[in-house]
Amino acid sequence: MQPARYEKSISRTDAVRFIEAVGELLREVLREAQALRHTRTGNVITYSRKVFIPLTRLCRDRCAYCTFAREPKEPEPFGLTKAEVLAIARTGERAGCKEALFSLGDKPETRYPQYRQWLQRQGYASTIDYLRTMCELVVTETSLLPHTNAGVLSEREIEQLRPFNASMGMMLEQTSTRLLAPGQAHYRCPDKIPDVRLKALEAAGKIGIPFTTGILIGIGETPGERVDSLFAIYELNRRYGHIQEVIIQNFRAKAGTLFEAHPEPDLLEILRTAATARLIFGPEMNIQVPPNLSGDNYGSLLSAGINDWGGISPVTPDFINPESAWPQISALQAVTRQTGYHLRERLTVYPEYLRARRWIPDALRSRAEQWLDQSYLVNSEKEGR
Repeated sequence: MQPARYEKSISRTDAVRFIEAVGELLREVLREAQALRHTRTGNVITYSRKVFIPLTRLCRDRCAYCTFAREPKEPEPFGLTKAEVLAIARTGERAGCKEALFSLGDKPETRYPQYRQWLQRQGYASTIDYLRTMCELVVTETSLLPHTNAGVLSEREIEQLRPFNASMGMMLEQTSTRLLAPGQAHYRCPDKIPDVRLKALEAAGKIGIPFTTGILIGIGETPGERVDSLFAIYELNRRYGHIQEVIIQNFRAKAGTLFEAHPEPDLLEILRTAATARLIFGPEMNIQVPPNLSGDNYGSLLSAGINDWGGISPVTPDFINPESAWPQISALQAVTRQTGYHLRERLTVYPEYLRARRWIPDALRSRAEQWLDQSYLVNSEKEGR
């Protein structure tokens, strides 16, 4: 097996073989993934302490597995007010959070005229204008660093948000156009067209903002299509260098959705996919699997060469997967230690992007530096504070 290196990834043929590995080949894949992870971070596994702010739960897409998006119902509010955003952010701040994760649906004003009218009454020209105002509010009134997941964005929209976001993100999910067909996961989802999402990822690269992306596995894609999605991310990062982490997120079935009876990927599938991602990206990429989506088995995910647990909130639920509670940070620390690793808190921006000054606006960089030690992780004396 030839490991991935900075200048060359493994081949697609090998990646497909590895993502379906069993027996001795699987053990070899896992060993190589762990060795590459060790080259990157040694025995350190990171996480970000965050507060989750669901700005609006309206969305123009109708993914077959989603419970985050909701239909507007009067007199329920269409989105959070400034007071509500600030209250959530300050609660997180008191709990030692450093990251404010803004999550919202894709361009809901194009689907719901009543929401568009509500935005206008509040004085906002668009959802992005609304989001920018709330990110600025958090920067002005708290010590937190905003990170926005707003779905598909243009270069202009990213430029609007960048002054008040230390990092941003959007899951690629999958590049398979099959999933757009009736009965498939992304039917009636204009923002899940692969070329549209790839264009948004490229826009972030052109602007130059630390960006999080990844794939969602178990929504009807084949192993080969998973590999194609990972290579699409690899190629964009090779061109722009802006992808700071790749998430391998496993589908979880939710009651009330079209996919409520759809089979979930098992632990072996998650391990093989995460390990293959590590072999594709090599030691230079941060690879994450969310611990709350694997029940009590999440400690075994470290055997796949991941080096990060993602954002963990001590105060807010995972609004995308509300049935899956975050592990307590003390439990996460204990599980990480039991498997031979050391848990460290990071900021929403990874160390290598903090070291290079061009990635983050100066005002947000100054804010970040107050928490950091020489490794550009959170100073141990300030963890949880």
